Amino acid sequence: MEYNILTTDNSKTTLLIRLMVGTVFLSEGIQKFLFAESLGAGRFAKIGLPSPEFLGNFVGSFEIICGVLVLLGFITRFATIPLIAIMLVAIATTKTEILINDGFWKMMHDSRTDWAMLLGCVFLLVKDGGFGSVDKMLLSRPAKIQE
Repeated sequence: MEYNILTTDNSKTTLLIRLMVGTVFLSEGIQKFLFAESLGAGRFAKIGLPSPEFLGNFVGSFEIICGVLVLLGFITRFATIPLIAIMLVAIATTKTEILINDGFWKMMHDSRTDWAMLLGCVFLLVKDGGFGSVDKMLLSRPAKIQE
């Protein structure tokens, strides 16, 4: 069997993970623009990231675009890569201080959504879009015969 980057199974449980991950990232990306002072550039400035205006818009845009791609199940594996990077940076920049100041269990409690999104993205990176995904539909179409 030839491997294709869009290869996926027909698992309906993968759809649930796709809906969770895609909806959360789409929502968070939109909120970075709607509530820039508390969730976008202002938040990035508060935690000390450089160029918070640029970074807030950059991250928000990637969350929206990749969230939609994950929801559709279109180029799912590629869409999860920037989301994994976003989650790793989010954990490193916001949860390390909690770990140092308040301990392991407080950090684990405060990062539960981060871990769920990170592991959901890793799952989709491995499995792709599953049932109802554009990736699955594209691979299910019969190949055209060359004349």
